[in-house]
Amino acid sequence: MVLDKHRKNIDPILTKIANKLKNVEPNKISWFSLIFAFLAGIFFYLSKPESELLNYYLYLAALFVFLNGLFDAIDGKVAKIFNKSSIKGDFLDHALDRYGDVMILCGLALSSWNRYPTIGVLAISGMLLTSYMGTQSQAIGYKRNYSGLLGRADRLLLLMIAAVIQHVLLYYKIDIIFNFYLLEWVLIYFSVFGNITAIQRFYITLRWLDKDYKK
Repeated sequence: MVLDKHRKNIDPILTKIANKLKNVEPNKISWFSLIFAFLAGIFFYLSKPESELLNYYLYLAALFVFLNGLFDAIDGKVAKIFNKSSIKGDFLDHALDRYGDVMILCGLALSSWNRYPTIGVLAISGMLLTSYMGTQSQAIGYKRNYSGLLGRADRLLLLMIAAVIQHVLLYYKIDIIFNFYLLEWVLIYFSVFGNITAIQRFYITLRWLDKDYKK
């Protein structure tokens, strides 16, 4: 994950927020992150090129994507700092993340910004396979694998930035960039690099298995 290398830079901020939520159960924070993902998906779905400059739905989608990512980071931080970690909480966190990812990407893939269903299908499959490879490696005895070109934090950041820029482009009457909306380009990027990341994690785990069996 590209952004994972910079996690230490924002960790102090997350710690400050977590300290203010010390009396809140981490699982409740996880559920709030899912609600924000649902709202992000709804606003992506409702936004349209012809009405975006009137209702600013892409800005709202970007806001809820940000809140989804923030609360997803905070629930684990609260659990760790205040000794509230549990197997149930870990399972719930990752399960709700997958539901949230699907809600957000389905909202965008089914929206007027994506004119090619195949792109949406490939983007969603790449996202799910990336996450599956990351957790499955841990299930067979290896560590949880967050390596690769496109992790969850990278996806969320790209969605936020692209949503805002897409709105700005419409303001300057720039609709299509090389035959695609900017948000379509983002889905194409997810389709390509999401599946590449899944293959990277698959290969890394296979290499670990080969070395382990030779011991």
